[in-house]
Amino acid sequence: MASNIDIPTPRHKVNPTLTEERLKATFDPNRITHLLDDSSAGTKRRHYLESLIENDPSNVFNNDNNNYLHRTDRHINSLAKFVRLIEICRSIGVGDDDNGLLKVDTDFSTLLNCVADDLPAALHWVMFVPNILSLADDEQQKEWLKMCRDWKMIGCYAQTELGHGSNVRALETTATFVKDKNDGHFIINSPTLTSFKFWPGTLGRTSNHAMVIARLIDGEGIDRGMHNFLVQTRSLDDHSLMPGVVCGDIGPKIGYNNMDNGFAKFDHVKIPRRSMAMRFAVVDRNGVYKKKIISDAASKINYITMMQVRSYIVRAASLALRMGTTITIRYSAVRKQGFKTEMGGMKEEHQILDYKQQQYRLFPLLAASYCFFFSAKRVHDNLKSIENRLMNLSNNQQSISKIEVGDIHATTSCLKSFTTAITADGLEDCRKSCGGHGFLASSGLPELINSYLQNPTVEGDNAMLPMQVVKILLKLVKDVQSKDTKAIGEWSKCNSSYLIEPVQAMLNRNEIPSCDVSTREDMLDVSVCLKAFQHRAARLLVNLANQIQAEVMEGKSFETAWNGALIQMGRVSKAHSLYLLLSNFIDGIKEASKTVLGPNEARVLGDLALLFGLYWIEKDSGEFLVDGYFSAQQMQWAHVSILVMLDKVRPNAVALVDANDFSDFRLKSALGRFDGNVYEAIMESAKKDPLNSTEPGPGYEEHLKRLIVDGVGVYTGTASRL
Repeated sequence: MASNIDIPTPRHKVNPTLTEERLKATFDPNRITHLLDDSSAGTKRRHYLESLIENDPSNVFNNDNNNYLHRTDRHINSLAKFVRLIEICRSIGVGDDDNGLLKVDTDFSTLLNCVADDLPAALHWVMFVPNILSLADDEQQKEWLKMCRDWKMIGCYAQTELGHGSNVRALETTATFVKDKNDGHFIINSPTLTSFKFWPGTLGRTSNHAMVIARLIDGEGIDRGMHNFLVQTRSLDDHSLMPGVVCGDIGPKIGYNNMDNGFAKFDHVKIPRRSMAMRFAVVDRNGVYKKKIISDAASKINYITMMQVRSYIVRAASLALRMGTTITIRYSAVRKQGFKTEMGGMKEEHQILDYKQQQYRLFPLLAASYCFFFSAKRVHDNLKSIENRLMNLSNNQQSISKIEVGDIHATTSCLKSFTTAITADGLEDCRKSCGGHGFLASSGLPELINSYLQNPTVEGDNAMLPMQVVKILLKLVKDVQSKDTKAIGEWSKCNSSYLIEPVQAMLNRNEIPSCDVSTREDMLDVSVCLKAFQHRAARLLVNLANQIQAEVMEGKSFETAWNGALIQMGRVSKAHSLYLLLSNFIDGIKEASKTVLGPNEARVLGDLALLFGLYWIEKDSGEFLVDGYFSAQQMQWAHVSILVMLDKVRPNAVALVDANDFSDFRLKSALGRFDGNVYEAIMESAKKDPLNSTEPGPGYEEHLKRLIVDGVGVYTGTASRL
């Protein structure tokens, strides 16, 4: 018997509360949308691509029943979506240029987002192809990229092993050169259980090739460290495993379960000599290893590739947080709770968005979502610039210094660590801010949260990355302390340049500067926050350097002193992140004001930047009070200033999330609908649950009937307790 639940037909008109909210806005959301899309043309292009997905006649992209499907079914559905997506790409020329050559097209990443579901082969385009473009020589690219363009070769990036992740130097998979009567070959081998590749996305069931990171043993038996090798894992005819290869899916995860993260064992797998990526280093047919370029550009390119992935992760933090705040702020405007007035016998309720506690939970996250966008953009542009310079180096040219590469490594490491931690926690705060309905799968928040939770771990665990940040920043302290003018000149070109002056001052004198704000109104200046972040980062860094040095001088080993400083390193990395984030936010608004933003839009984003700075000053108040940089009175002014900024952001809150321009198709949220008709959407989703498909419900005849009708639970007197 079909379900008889009566569901009101969703209204097509917009909830009047949201209409009122949008009329309060003091800026044009479209201008900020164009900023997020790089231009008005970018927005127009995205709308076109979204329409191809949302209106596709095959209906394969429909996500309505995702919450009710088994993982295997969702994986199969996502494969169908991916194949259809490739058909669409081929029909509109995405993925190739006018000459038919492969093109890493931004339209592809846009289309992936438009699908609003995780696709198994997405990493082919995000990690596998860029790796070939960076590390394969021209001859290899000519062969491999054609197969990638035509989707004959579907690849993954196989670095992480069961026993090792971020510590790349400790990877155990080997690629041993063997000389033969022809061209020579490599043997790819997994010598131990912990050397099995484990976690690479797309590896389990979808890919047929893997870019395997392995320890190169040349013809002389010399370990040459980590290099990249293209290994075919499955047949191109029937997708069966190649000889010596064992791989599969690693099993259910907290989220991101459409993706077949995989494991792979290589049992003496033979691959051609030319399957080693040979743009920067070669092994000839006699097994002789040599670098093509006398610089260490190859290792730097490897680092740049890794750092580009981290920049994507920062951008993904912005995207996820913008989606979470869009859902929650719209719902908080529609949801009403608590009576405020009585009009004509009718009591009017508060919008929960009017409660200061709700604003304090959500508006700093809204500010962070925009803040992360500007930093991701700047870091991505910097990395592309460095990569282009590295790719064009000649034997007689060394234009990329170790300091420059180290600095961008520190930048991407600290930003990846901080933004993913804030986003993971922030999305959970968004869910909690929606009350009970946030616990519903139909809210869109559980899937968003669970799929995002991988990010604090992948590409460097957040607890480990601060060590890499500090290791680099301590070199800056050493160079400043030794007055190495050449090195200081290099640092002055870097993101860490803001540290040079305060570190010099702290090393040369004992007095600690203090904030010169003398009134509460003076606190409403974002430069005050930026100076405070600069001081805090420099002080924590110098204190850390002094701590390690003092303990070594006391007779402790460097390793012991380093281990004792790990907690403080996390604070240094966070402090460095906050300065960079706020600085990039401020600079990004200024730059965008020259192109797509008008004065009203710049002012509204400036309000978010100031709120972001004040919020983190108050949140970390102890680190600013401990050395007297802020007085207790100034910290109280900071608290009051946050309340002022919450009031300034409030009328623009809904318009600021509208500016993200997420369609309902992409949000997949009953609570975050653009029209605000959340309760109809919740009930419509509930009706689709398979538990409601029959009357009586599933299991009644087999189980529940025995209790209610057959009487197995009828009381017949107290039984003896055995």
